[in-house]
Amino acid sequence: MAWNEPGGSGNKDPWGNRNNEQGPPDLDEIIKNFQKKLSGIFGGKGGGSGGSGGDGKGGSTLIGLALVVILFLWAASGIYVVDSAQRGVVLRFGQFMETTIPGLHWHIPFPVESVQIVDVDRINKLEIGFREGVGGREATPVPQESLMLTQDENIVDIQFAVQYRIKDAKDYLFNVKDPDITLRQATESAVREAIGKSKMDFVLTQGQAEIGSRTKDIMQGILDNYQTGLEVTSMNLQKAQPPREVKDAFDDAIKAREDQQRSINNAHAYANDILPKARGNAARQLEEANGYKARVVAQAEGEASRFTQLLKEYKKSPRVTRERLYVETIETVMSNTSKILLDTEGGNNLVYLPLDRLMSQTAQRPDETKIPANFNTDDVNRRVEEERRRARDNLRSRGGR
Repeated sequence: MAWNEPGGSGNKDPWGNRNNEQGPPDLDEIIKNFQKKLSGIFGGKGGGSGGSGGDGKGGSTLIGLALVVILFLWAASGIYVVDSAQRGVVLRFGQFMETTIPGLHWHIPFPVESVQIVDVDRINKLEIGFREGVGGREATPVPQESLMLTQDENIVDIQFAVQYRIKDAKDYLFNVKDPDITLRQATESAVREAIGKSKMDFVLTQGQAEIGSRTKDIMQGILDNYQTGLEVTSMNLQKAQPPREVKDAFDDAIKAREDQQRSINNAHAYANDILPKARGNAARQLEEANGYKARVVAQAEGEASRFTQLLKEYKKSPRVTRERLYVETIETVMSNTSKILLDTEGGNNLVYLPLDRLMSQTAQRPDETKIPANFNTDDVNRRVEEERRRARDNLRSRGGR
């Protein structure tokens, strides 16, 4: 039998009514009961339906005060600080609003606005072809990233280290889903493009710096085209070597190339030593030839001028000029001889050898006049004395006649 049918049990009323009560309780009564309980929580005193109005007013004041405190805390939660190396990106319901500079700022708190802090000065590092070991362990190679094909269809093992930073916080957060993965893929593409346009010898020897610079330019162009907000600060080629399977053969080839270069350097050093000396000797000979030429020309001109002057004098007095020329010629010839002739009347000519003059000339010109090892000075002196005595005897005999 239903609880509300006539004759039913009055104790089964779910609203708590007795037999003399009809229907559920009034909604106003439920609200009043809730207000009483809330007033009791905040320190108010509950009363009956005829309670005083002062209790209800005090409870409303406490509720307002609580709401003010909650509102203040909610507004204070919008204060944030941006450091000098950071930028703040303000989002309103997920949409970008602005980028804030370092300092103290405020935004409309959650759920209206939110702020993401981005570090724009930190230098990040990306490794291509290897992974650095942790705790002093050796680096781990990554062959699928490091093995690349060159222009002359050879394979090289390349390891790069890239350093980059965030230059635009907005582009970094919103334009690309994962900027770090995009950077890695762009770096691999740029490196393979640069290696693919170079020959193996160039990559392994003197072309590493140029390849690094070329790769950096290509990679930065890709990142700017994608608007990733990243900037590459440096691109360092850590290692460039042939694959392990042919490394020994390449080491031998490199040693041979180094020996060749050393020989070339030695040849250049020898040439740099010889050529300046040869040029100096050639210049000296040219200067001597020019000096000799000038001297000969000057002497010829002087002789021609002297001959012209003598010709004038000869035309004026031929006899005197002839005697003068004869005497000067004899003086010139006799001044260069080491022998003296004495002309004696009625007797043989006497030859006089001045030993002192011969010795002085020998001392002045040791290479031109050399005295033989068997030269005897006493014999020469004795012969000279005999010649002098014979000459004196001849003069006396002539004087007696």
